[in-house]
Amino acid sequence: MAQTRVFSIRTQWIRLDQFLKFCGLAETGGHAKEIVAEGAVSVNGEVCLARGKKLYPGDHVQIDQYDLEVSAGAD
Repeated sequence: MAQTRVFSIRTQWIRLDQFLKFCGLAETGGHAKEIVAEGAVSVNGEVCLARGKKLYPGDHVQIDQYDLEVSAGAD
């Protein structure tokens, strides 16, 4: 089972493609788009094909062996 890694954001929400870049799982926006389009990303347990999906603190993103959690950062 993958260990959950927590990534803090300083905004109310972050788009899925931006989050993948932020976490280092996508090198570019185009790469993030491909990963999402392939159906390789799940958000809160459901496959997500929308790269612009808004992620909020508490959301979980799964890709390959990675389990990532969006957290609210300090202002």
